[in-house]
Amino acid sequence: MKVVMANGTFDILHPGHGLYLKKAKKLGGCDAKLVVVVARDSTVKKRKRIPIVNENQRLEMIKMLKYVDEAYLGYEDNMFRIVEEINPDIIAIGNDQDFVTEKLKKVLEKEGIDVNVERVKDYKISTLDSSCKIIKKIKETDFHESYLNCE
Repeated sequence: MKVVMANGTFDILHPGHGLYLKKAKKLGGCDAKLVVVVARDSTVKKRKRIPIVNENQRLEMIKMLKYVDEAYLGYEDNMFRIVEEINPDIIAIGNDQDFVTEKLKKVLEKEGIDVNVERVKDYKISTLDSSCKIIKKIKETDFHESYLNCE
């Protein structure tokens, strides 16, 4: 059984996340195991923005998805430590992730990690296909006051 590792922020889940994880698992074949690493809040703040949903809730949501066999939070101090622990056969990179697969492969080799790095080429295109687009739509929406009393 091949182990495929996928990673991401997964802030405000949308169909693109589901498609990425489905396609990532398929990279390992019909009996592959998909292990997902969810970025820590501190990592997201450094690379993107302040996450809307905290890391523990994002991890909990990822664990509930049918394609996911295991899920963990990444490490704040060393992004390679989780890769060494999981020891995947394949690391799946999302279509919208800014890693260059060949460069990442070389960095992993320098760290002594022998793993294939493959990009998931499919992407779910829709009007709300990213967390940023969802946030923007929420900000632009004129909600009735009764919707804003969520407590």
